[in-house]
Amino acid sequence: MPIRKQPKPKSLLATLFKWLVFVILAFLGTFAAACYFFLLELDKELPDIGQLQHVQYQIPLDIYSQDGLLIGQFGEKRRIPLPFEKIPQQQINAFLAAEDDRFYKHSGVDFKGLLRASSQLLATGKKRQGGSTITMQVARNFLLNNEKTYLRKLKEIMLALKIEKRYSKQQILELYLNKIYMGQRAYGVAAASQAYYGKDLADLELHQQAMIAGLPKAPSVFNPIADPDRALQRRNYVLRRMLELQYINQRDYDKALAKPDNATQQTINVELYAPYIAEMVRQEMVGKYGEDAYTLGLKVRTTIPSHLQIAADRALQQTLHQYDERHGYRGIHHKNPAKTATSPSSSVVGDTRQARVTALSANGLIAKLHDNSDIAIPWQNIAWAQLSKPTGSSHSFLQINDIVWVRQLNDQSWALTQIPAVEGAFVALNPNNGAILALSGGFDFAHSKYNRATQSKRQPGSGFKPIIYTAALEKGFTPASIINDAPIVIEDPSLENDWRPVNYNRRFVGPTPLRVALRESINLVSIRLLQEVGIQHTIDTAMRFGFDREQLPGTLSLALGSGYAAPLKMAEAYAVFANGGFAVKPYLIEQIEDHNGAVLFRANPETVCTECPEQEQPQPGRAPRVISAKVNFLMNSLLRDVVQRGTATQAKQLGRNDLAGKTGTTNEQRDAWFNGFTADIVASAWLGFDNSTPLGRGETGGKAALPMWIEFMKTALRDSPEKPLTPPNGIVQAYINPADGLLTNPNNKNGIWEYFSEETVPTSFSAPRQTGEPTEEELDTEATLF
Repeated sequence: MPIRKQPKPKSLLATLFKWLVFVILAFLGTFAAACYFFLLELDKELPDIGQLQHVQYQIPLDIYSQDGLLIGQFGEKRRIPLPFEKIPQQQINAFLAAEDDRFYKHSGVDFKGLLRASSQLLATGKKRQGGSTITMQVARNFLLNNEKTYLRKLKEIMLALKIEKRYSKQQILELYLNKIYMGQRAYGVAAASQAYYGKDLADLELHQQAMIAGLPKAPSVFNPIADPDRALQRRNYVLRRMLELQYINQRDYDKALAKPDNATQQTINVELYAPYIAEMVRQEMVGKYGEDAYTLGLKVRTTIPSHLQIAADRALQQTLHQYDERHGYRGIHHKNPAKTATSPSSSVVGDTRQARVTALSANGLIAKLHDNSDIAIPWQNIAWAQLSKPTGSSHSFLQINDIVWVRQLNDQSWALTQIPAVEGAFVALNPNNGAILALSGGFDFAHSKYNRATQSKRQPGSGFKPIIYTAALEKGFTPASIINDAPIVIEDPSLENDWRPVNYNRRFVGPTPLRVALRESINLVSIRLLQEVGIQHTIDTAMRFGFDREQLPGTLSLALGSGYAAPLKMAEAYAVFANGGFAVKPYLIEQIEDHNGAVLFRANPETVCTECPEQEQPQPGRAPRVISAKVNFLMNSLLRDVVQRGTATQAKQLGRNDLAGKTGTTNEQRDAWFNGFTADIVASAWLGFDNSTPLGRGETGGKAALPMWIEFMKTALRDSPEKPLTPPNGIVQAYINPADGLLTNPNNKNGIWEYFSEETVPTSFSAPRQTGEPTEEELDTEATLF
């Protein structure tokens, strides 16, 4: 019987090995399955990359003048998005050299770079930034937060792979170059170009392009303004990488390497300085869009023509200086010439700046500005400060090394000045639609952000009287109606003593025609007229002009303008007289565009239509008529007389016959106004102290505020032809005796032609004289009255 061969016993080692393989494979399988399901779940948490198709960059709010000049920019982030084709190729090359030289070779993830970063982690035990491609940075910046975790890095990788499958390399680069943070509040390459060099991206030189490309790695560390030395090292590294990658040749490299960097702190390139306008628009936009107004990239075009705004600011500043200089030099604190000379400040307040006196002579003085440029100030431009020509510096009010304020006059000469203590405001409107054409809320916005043109509550003084006269004409009074200018006592239980109002000149002229009373701004006539017309009727009339009820006191003091109004409100009211009798609403924003140029809003103001037939119901788009054409014509006639023969004759220097308006002065000259207009523009000028300190004796509206209006109108009316005042239907002229407002014989040399509405024209004649002619005393009286 054959003997069977016995099998060899399995070795223990082989068995263990098999089990080990089995465990490892099981573990790997389990791990792989776990990883698969983990990635599957993680994929569900990833944001949709489709949103990159419609990226909304956080772009600041830009505000422009009517003619396209930048007035202001609001928003924390400075960004100027550009399409890929507008980005210079060499700028793109610089970024590829600095950030991702294999960009066009990988599919979103550079595994070599990741392995390199991982080996650094294993070798040092420290987590260092690296291995991120441009695509991964796009994923991080657009779709993820900034936390530095392995999980976020994994999400970056997954998103980058997805992005590369869906978007082209050009699209990815465009997203990256418009989004990346570059320091100095700048996001994107175009904003960085402006922030560091004040240039458009296309105008950068090679060494500047390299500096920009070196920023994303660490914008605070390699910032050429904050740390020029480290930034220069980074720039030179980028240039070297560009040479190695053959983006530039040796000659270009050497030339760029030799150039010093000239990055400097850049301010927003404001082309029209109108900060009160910019702030008004900012507030309106925030009210409309909330905080998103700062990030949506909205572009606002205002109604402001730049040349009128410049004229308004110049007129206001010049007028405040004129007032300030009439009231004396407040002096300076002399420096000790033995000590080191103090440098003048670089700050500019309004149109004034500091200078240091360096020399005194018989011709004037020499001073040095902050930029070390020398200016000469002749003695005639110092005379207002009552400084005499010195025979030696010890006899002068000025000494060497004194820091003084100076300003440049219209003739380009320099003058000694000071920051005015008084303030002012100015507003100009288009009376036909309410568009704001110019607005200045004070001497200097940085000095005081309080907008006196819109926020102040000042008594309008005699500037309110035309409203009372309008109410009177509607009640049947005429420009020839006689009111007695005589003392009056008003009993008011709310007052401790009776009110005894007086005229500005404290004189009385007796019976006075309304035309004369308005052009001479006679207070007592206005009070008696208000008594006869009625306070409530006058208030109702004022509200048709745009005033609010709370602005109007229900007492006879209303006759002297004791309510309150801002210059913008006064301009709105006088627009009614300028446009033929229609109420318009002031507006500032003409158009709003989104960051792509699509129009989101376009103003559609109610506009005056003088030729349109009268309608009982307001018509869409048309400004409502608030006073009749006849009453408006009569008021225009009266207000033109104020300029031609009344308290505003200084305006005749403009050489026009179509100017109309009314001066305004309040008690103790606390406010000085002039509200005036032509058919095409209406403007209100105000001057006063913020704390209502009296302006001083003689500082009336005609002296203190009217020059501001005149100076502005020199520019505003330069190319505007005169428009005659044409009587509407229902207006007639009659030859009257101004002493009683009745008809008179055409042979009476003391008679005048006066306008009337056909319902109120006088039909009876003035009482005949026994001699047939007025006496000499009567002639004098009549001449005084008219």
